[in-house]
Amino acid sequence: MEESFNFYNVSENCMSFHTVIERLKAFICKDPLNMFVLSIGTDSHVHQKETRFITAIHLHRVGKGAWGCLKNFHVKREIKSIHEKISTETALSQEIAILFLDSYLNELMELIIPLIDEGADLRFEIHLDIGKKGVTKEFIHEMTGRIRAMGIEAKIKPDSYTAFCYANKYTK
Repeated sequence: MEESFNFYNVSENCMSFHTVIERLKAFICKDPLNMFVLSIGTDSHVHQKETRFITAIHLHRVGKGAWGCLKNFHVKREIKSIHEKISTETALSQEIAILFLDSYLNELMELIIPLIDEGADLRFEIHLDIGKKGVTKEFIHEMTGRIRAMGIEAKIKPDSYTAFCYANKYTK
């Protein structure tokens, strides 16, 4: 399943999930004695006759830059229901998170574990494009519950930058 995913960023097109993992490992290995936040977030935008979803994988070396990539998903209709859009965004992020949980997160952690006593760490989060203000507030409990049920920390606005900043930039 994972090899059917096609990721890209400003430097590279057509990356498989395996390639994404290799890029994440290389980014960590360049400067492993840091705090890292690996986050996944999805945003969407309704265009004429379709809804475009962008899922982002973002590895933040806190205070020292980041590496990220994106994956497109299109629905051939205008999704007008906010609940359906937010639910689909959450499901797309969960789909990618499951790939990490299966084994790749452990591979990334193995790069960090020898340096934990020196301050290195890696957090894994899903960033949701919902917040306490606006129409999405009524979905906070449901969507964060879905993420927490996976054993992953859920972040909402204003802390969910991977969804509402990085992914959002590419949905328009």
